[in-house]
Amino acid sequence: MKVLYLSGAIVLLDQMTKMLVKGFSLPLLGISVEGMHYGESIPILGSLLRLTYIENPGMAFGITLGAKPFFAIVSIIASLVIVVYLHRSRSEPLLYRASIAMILGGAVGNLIDRVFYGVLYGQAPLFQGRVVDFFDVDFPDMNLFGYQLNRWPVFNIADASVTIGVILLLILSSRKSPTPSAAPSASPLRSGSSEQQGSA
Repeated sequence: MKVLYLSGAIVLLDQMTKMLVKGFSLPLLGISVEGMHYGESIPILGSLLRLTYIENPGMAFGITLGAKPFFAIVSIIASLVIVVYLHRSRSEPLLYRASIAMILGGAVGNLIDRVFYGVLYGQAPLFQGRVVDFFDVDFPDMNLFGYQLNRWPVFNIADASVTIGVILLLILSSRKSPTPSAAPSASPLRSGSSEQQGSA
């Protein structure tokens, strides 16, 4: 399953960007990156696009439903299910499998944060880490189900990968749905009448 290389690339890029934002230190290699301060915001394209460092204890885009270990366990189960499904879909078109691989890469990327970041950064026990988010995008104000949205919830590469993968998968699945067969070019009545005209 060569599409797993895509999943691996997404996980690698996701973790590299998160560690640059959060900061890390490798004393044996003499490498130390300070990272951003929590809550710090750096304009990239004015207020349209900013890097804003926050940490999310819940699901993608700041959605929180329940305890943190719950999301880690659900993410592990979901990742295993996706791997199995990807294996069973190996005869499907490449783009279809690539969309699944994107979802898998995003799921694993955020799973690493939830499982290990609390321990690696001395902030929480295993399975209770928080996901690092930093893409901060502006869009026109809107009211969604009574909730006023002024900016898109801060997200990361893993979140974007899952979202793009799901949208692509839905588009490809809709195209695969069976279409009604084309109607015959001529009805039996018309066919019969033409034969009569031809024999006349």
